[in-house]
Amino acid sequence: MNDQADIILLETEEKMKKACDVLSHELTHIRTGRANPGLLDEITISYYGTDTPLNQIGSISVVEGNQLFIKPYDKSLLKDIEQAIHASTLGLNPINDGTGIRLILPQPTEQRRKELVKDVEKHGEHAKVAVRNVRRDANDHIKKIGLTEDDEKGYLEDVQDLTNTYVDKVDTLIKEKSSELLKI
Repeated sequence: MNDQADIILLETEEKMKKACDVLSHELTHIRTGRANPGLLDEITISYYGTDTPLNQIGSISVVEGNQLFIKPYDKSLLKDIEQAIHASTLGLNPINDGTGIRLILPQPTEQRRKELVKDVEKHGEHAKVAVRNVRRDANDHIKKIGLTEDDEKGYLEDVQDLTNTYVDKVDTLIKEKSSELLKI
């Protein structure tokens, strides 16, 4: 066992896991027609001069499967929240009822669903490329530390096993999101 090579393996696994986490986060922002509070993660409101995430200034709940209800802790923020949602790239029309804001998510058309699946696959391919780049870097580092031929081969196989594991995880994430998008 070589401590330096073991550290490289640990760092490699950490970076590959991060690539999967980034993909998972990106996929929460792809609209499926079902309400998901994660859609609003990128929206911030100026609150006492500080840009504050929407989920920190109010509660966000799912209503009837295709609606989100945002109830701010401070009702004076209703107009600001409404404007921030209008200004976002979500393409949703907020409905202000005086106590909170409703967002109704329309069901995407079949053509739109297919476009979204292509987007999901594109994000997945980027994640796989990131995992493979981590593998390449790890292999380069392992080859440079001067291990015996057998040890080097063993560590390179370990890196490939990690790569296979994380590429499979990416495939699973893509498959789950795609099937969720294609459900009617």
